[in-house]
Amino acid sequence: MCPPGRCRHIGLLAEPAARLGGAAEAGAAEATLRRVTTSAGADPAIVGPYLAQALGDPRWQAVRVELIAAGMSNLTYVVTPEGGPAEDAVILRRPPTGAVLATAHDMVREHRVVSALAGTPVPVPRTLHLATDTSVLGAPFYVMERVVGVHVATELPAGWATTPAERRAVADGLVDVLADLHAVDPVAVGLADFGRPEGFLARQVRRWSTQWAATRDTDRPAMDALAARLAATVPVTRRSGVVHGDYRLDNCLLDPQVPGRVRAVLDWEMSTLGDPLTDLGLLFVYWPEPGEDRGVPAVSAVTTLPGFPTRAELAERYAARTGADTDQLAWYVGFAWFKFAAIIAGVVARSRAGAMAGKDATGYAGRIGPCVELGRAALEDGLL
Repeated sequence: MCPPGRCRHIGLLAEPAARLGGAAEAGAAEATLRRVTTSAGADPAIVGPYLAQALGDPRWQAVRVELIAAGMSNLTYVVTPEGGPAEDAVILRRPPTGAVLATAHDMVREHRVVSALAGTPVPVPRTLHLATDTSVLGAPFYVMERVVGVHVATELPAGWATTPAERRAVADGLVDVLADLHAVDPVAVGLADFGRPEGFLARQVRRWSTQWAATRDTDRPAMDALAARLAATVPVTRRSGVVHGDYRLDNCLLDPQVPGRVRAVLDWEMSTLGDPLTDLGLLFVYWPEPGEDRGVPAVSAVTTLPGFPTRAELAERYAARTGADTDQLAWYVGFAWFKFAAIIAGVVARSRAGAMAGKDATGYAGRIGPCVELGRAALEDGLL
């Protein structure tokens, strides 16, 4: 899951007040994004000649490589031909240095799903090359086009989406693209074997319960009770399809001129085949409303600005676009909060073990309790 407010991904922003985007594992982290000139993990002396051959273009023989920093999972680099303009840049994605095989495999999956969605109504960057030969950079990696757009993290860029109508259009566009994604036929785009829809929800509950058990920071009976309640009340999946796994506003690049148009959906490393309502449930975690104090400061308050619709209105638009029955949506929201809490616990555990590379996780443990309470409120009180 990509930490709120700091996605590490695909595009350079058209507006200087905006920020760059994407990362996966630390879904509760906050960091300021920046580009740095380090080429660790993507040595330009190796990347350049390799791309010149792979892309059949000698201008890539010598390149500049800039890491889009602040990621705690996969790494993303802007690669530009030496002496060339920014418009010529491409994006290179690879696992962290020293990553295990399972993480390295994410590159192949990411490349596959992004490539498969090309030509569908879901806006994705165009993939250019997949390298599975680990002798090149030490892990699989892929290269894709650089998409320019507005990335909305902790605030709206100055002068962009300034009216309530424009902000409503941003939300509508986000929901409509999610509906378009869930309408994609996996078989038709070559993703029939991309996941196992049968038993998806039960496996998800088990997976994150196991994650919590392995990284628990202290005795938390309410978290254990939430896990048990989710396992005992798994709904019947009524639709299956491609799910993004971490769909939210700051995992998209938006059009600088038309705020309601999504130019690219980013961060596909958690995508699979499963129950589409898990994407909507997780979107609600990242969608606070005006006047709410949910006690989770890791979540951006952008959607509390005038014009952004409520979560209930998001659900209504999604249901109208997809025909989906959302009568059990509260379970999916409860599960999303449980997953979010488990991810925060993982961040806390890695920080205490000294495995966060100096990143500050102070105060993260205090966010677990509010997430658990919000999950309980969704399951028991039906609060979205």
